[in-house]
Amino acid sequence: MLNVLNVLNVLNLLDRILDRLEEWIICVLIAAATCITFVAVVHRYGASNSVTLSNWAKGHGLVWLSLAADWVYLTLTAINLSWAQELATYMFVWMAKFGAALGVRIGIHVGVDVFVKQLSPAARKPVILFALACGALFTGIIGTLGAVYIHDLDPDQVSPELEWPSWMIYLCIPLGSYLMCFRFLQVMWRFQRTGRVPNQGHHGIEYVAPEIVPAPVAEPAQ
Repeated sequence: MLNVLNVLNVLNLLDRILDRLEEWIICVLIAAATCITFVAVVHRYGASNSVTLSNWAKGHGLVWLSLAADWVYLTLTAINLSWAQELATYMFVWMAKFGAALGVRIGIHVGVDVFVKQLSPAARKPVILFALACGALFTGIIGTLGAVYIHDLDPDQVSPELEWPSWMIYLCIPLGSYLMCFRFLQVMWRFQRTGRVPNQGHHGIEYVAPEIVPAPVAEPAQ
């Protein structure tokens, strides 16, 4: 009995570590991608507008302003940020893959439950389990296909600007998909045990049991 409790404690600890790691990866990726995109936009428009400002200053006899604008242009063009858009795109893709797995864990994905709510409580549970199993199966297949695709990639194939190995970039497909598959299985296991599914409410994460409508009580005959 003690060994079982120790195993459960270890599993709970690993689950909490995975939860925090998942959240930190998403936060770091979206923050870094946003900063890189902002710097790249400022760099691009700063270089182009400095040329316009220099020409305008020359036309109005403002030599000092023209020299300052030329200095800004030369300084900005000396910085190579051609890789910024590519890196930001990869970061957003990785963030989306891990964010989809997080969405399964906290129940933030859009779902249509009109049909489920029309079922009886006895028929509702297997339908929900089947839907979760389909999600796990689909993401598991996508993860496997992604792993096969990466395995078949040319090792010398690199990205256009960063020149990173393509397999490293596409690695988000199997990693994110398998994590999403694990989250579906995790939700399905918890639903089987507790009858509750995750739901992102207004006051945080809640686990909501499917609504059960009580049967009407027959009144005694007069």
